[in-house]
Amino acid sequence: MFGLNWDVIWRHRDEFLGGLALGLKLAVIGLTLACVIGLLVAFARTSRHRWLSGIAGAYVEFIRNIPLLLILFFLYFGVPMWAYSAVPRGVADILVMDGENTTIVGLAIYGGAYLAEVFRAGILSVSRGFVEAGRSLGLNGAQIARYVTLPIMFRTVLPSLGNTFISLFKDTSLAMAIAVPELTFVTRKLVTDTFQYIQAWATAGALYFVTTYAIAALLRFLERRIRWTV
Repeated sequence: MFGLNWDVIWRHRDEFLGGLALGLKLAVIGLTLACVIGLLVAFARTSRHRWLSGIAGAYVEFIRNIPLLLILFFLYFGVPMWAYSAVPRGVADILVMDGENTTIVGLAIYGGAYLAEVFRAGILSVSRGFVEAGRSLGLNGAQIARYVTLPIMFRTVLPSLGNTFISLFKDTSLAMAIAVPELTFVTRKLVTDTFQYIQAWATAGALYFVTTYAIAALLRFLERRIRWTV
């Protein structure tokens, strides 16, 4: 008679928690870099220079219409093949990344395209009156962006920023395809070794659910703390 052996999960709890922690680490660093990329692209898209806005728009449209897994494969397999055949060895060694760094860069590129649109909407939502008030105080364009636009924008886009973080955290499961030992990779390895399919995948699902629910609850708390009316 078939039985569920949950002792296997308990014996490998450290591997599950380690994989979960790695996934969170990748998502946090990836989101941080994605915010930087997103901000730069968002300001470029709202720029008066049409060529700059066009380049930023092309990046957003291209990245948002290809799968993240394809980006990871290109960075992990394609870049090394090109680098070692086209550029000096020293430069190629810099360009070629391990699985974790590849995942971080892939998440940053992918998330940056989505955050660019989120930030652009936030920038456009800032009342003209605030910008004019900054100019009347003698602030230049960079100072207005730093002290006026960004603080208001971040309050506006915080819910979308939180949703992007949760999405990126779940997307770290794709790193399994390039042998990054995050939660999904650890779970698949355990299944291969023990054939305990139900227990292993149920545990992984529970860990993903609890973690994303906790992140969402924390973000809702932060939203209530900083909510204001513009």
